[in-house]
Amino acid sequence: MKKILGMSLIAATTLAFASTADDIAKLEKEIAKLKKKVNKVNAHDANDNIKWGVDFRTAWDSINYDMADGSSRSKSDLYSMRLWLNMAYAPDSHNIFKGQLSMNKAFGADFGMPGDGNRAFSMGGMFDWTANEALTDNNLKVRQAYWLYLGDNAFGADMPWTFSIGRRPSTNGFLANLRDDDPAQSPLGHIINVEFDGLSSKLDLSNVTGIPGMSFKVCMGQGSSNAEPLFETATPYAENDDQLEDITLAGFIFEPYNDGQIITKFTWFKAFDMPGMDMAMENGMPVIGPDGHFTYQPTAFKQYGDLDGGAFSVLIDGITEDGYFADAKVFASFAWTTTRPNEGESMLGSYDDETGTSYWLGAQLPVTDDGKFGIEYNHGSEYWRPFTYAEDTMIGSKLAVRGDAWEMYFTYQLTDALSAQVRYTKLDYDYTGSNGFFGNYTGGSNKISDMKAGAAGWDQITGMTGNPDPTDPQAVMAVAGALMQQNPNLTPQQAGQMAGQMAGAKAFLPNVVESADDFRFYIRYRF
Repeated sequence: MKKILGMSLIAATTLAFASTADDIAKLEKEIAKLKKKVNKVNAHDANDNIKWGVDFRTAWDSINYDMADGSSRSKSDLYSMRLWLNMAYAPDSHNIFKGQLSMNKAFGADFGMPGDGNRAFSMGGMFDWTANEALTDNNLKVRQAYWLYLGDNAFGADMPWTFSIGRRPSTNGFLANLRDDDPAQSPLGHIINVEFDGLSSKLDLSNVTGIPGMSFKVCMGQGSSNAEPLFETATPYAENDDQLEDITLAGFIFEPYNDGQIITKFTWFKAFDMPGMDMAMENGMPVIGPDGHFTYQPTAFKQYGDLDGGAFSVLIDGITEDGYFADAKVFASFAWTTTRPNEGESMLGSYDDETGTSYWLGAQLPVTDDGKFGIEYNHGSEYWRPFTYAEDTMIGSKLAVRGDAWEMYFTYQLTDALSAQVRYTKLDYDYTGSNGFFGNYTGGSNKISDMKAGAAGWDQITGMTGNPDPTDPQAVMAVAGALMQQNPNLTPQQAGQMAGQMAGAKAFLPNVVESADDFRFYIRYRF
């Protein structure tokens, strides 16, 4: 009996384990199917979502301007915050979307609309070249939005290529990115640093030439559009003959050599129908206002001509193969611009084609594993006129200086997400108009020492004539008479012109910046 019971238990146990093994095998198959479904869902979700990144900076700036008349203007406690929300999406290996939303404002302030109600240069109206770099308000604006196509073999050759269109990454370009502690964007920062809407296409020539990093990129864009806003006229978005024509630009970027350590880049561009202002004149003199005095006011915007320019920049990223200088960077850059005034017009104060030049030198040295110290110097000549309005400097573009600029900074990585920077920027101007437009009112290049001499001469003569007001036509006539007494060979027209220039120098000197400096400290979160 015991033997029979034992055999029965063995048989039952064997059957039970066999049944369990079958069930486990079935479960394993179901789990494998579920895993495949989950992986598909995860892959779909990964490709179906925009990837976000956050870049938030809070800064303190202490700024000072020394004016040509000896006065100063300053603000020692300018607090600001800048937010960038970065977006990226790649549905496949050939197509990429990138975007960036931005807010940039001073603490407790809204500079979104100038007091005169004119949505102007920095506010995203007539021009939106600095819409996200200028301190404005707490609204989010689009700083970048473009799609990028990555191709494999251009013209059937082993040449990878790209094409992109939209609001392009045209700020914080090559070399300018070092101070800003950002990856280099598309343009050469020495000559182009503005927000821009346009297209670009790049050919990678390294495989067909055997030269590391050689590439050629074509860039085109539009800096303003002549179109009537909706509801302002009966013909929305049609051209208005009384407004500025479209402002356009075309050029190229050529990389002759780039092995990651030695990086060389050359750019050339031509910009058409550049805008600016003149002083309102009547009978060769500034317009007289209702009070009988000269107004010294500008005309409305108009277009003066074209501008072309170029730059060649070299960066050595690692002076030696190992040791301290393996992480050191040094660079040099040379750039030029040439004005092409329309017939009968003057640009930057001259009726002739004028070429301005600039050179820029810098170094960035490691300080411990997490710190970087940088020093930079640049010089610009009389007619130097780059597109660097969006440079990240509160006192105006240092690279636009017609004179000399020095800068030192120390950047330190506090944590994986937090960094801090201390920076000092010093600008010394030899000529006026460094941060102006392309006409003759804000952009005119006048030697500051000559203006100071003219103003001093005005003070000397009006000390005898008794009327020092440079806006008073009677005072100008009195100075002209005194000049003719001092030099009988002067004609009335010549004396009047000299007196007018002296009066203009005296009137404008309080608004001419001779030097400026900016001390900045910021903390920045990026993740």
